[in-house]
Amino acid sequence: QVQLVESGGGLVQPGGSLKLSCTASGTFFSIYTIDWYRQAPGKQRDLVATITAGGTTNYADSVKGRFTISRDNIKNTVYLQMNSLKPEDTAVYYCHLRLTTYWGQGTQVTVSS
Repeated sequence: QVQLVESGGGLVQPGGSLKLSCTASGTFFSIYTIDWYRQAPGKQRDLVATITAGGTTNYADSVKGRFTISRDNIKNTVYLQMNSLKPEDTAVYYCHLRLTTYWGQGTQVTVSS
């Protein structure tokens, strides 16, 4: 059974940093493109960042230059380093194996003073 478990969320002040992790089990993690999405209250779930099996990355315009996605295929883990956080980054963050129905449970990120 495939499981994705996110961690690393929390409360941070504007301008601060957080590093999210998403660890997969029960699947050949290294073959998948992995997406990070986020969903703020009352809003749709939006794609934030993507990393392919080959390590190519893409970012939403709203996070370019501030967020970095990376992966460690040995540890079956993908990371989202988030710097210069803004209140509008507040959301539940989810990881997703592209082209599958597998999602993590989400981790809350709150940016507030």
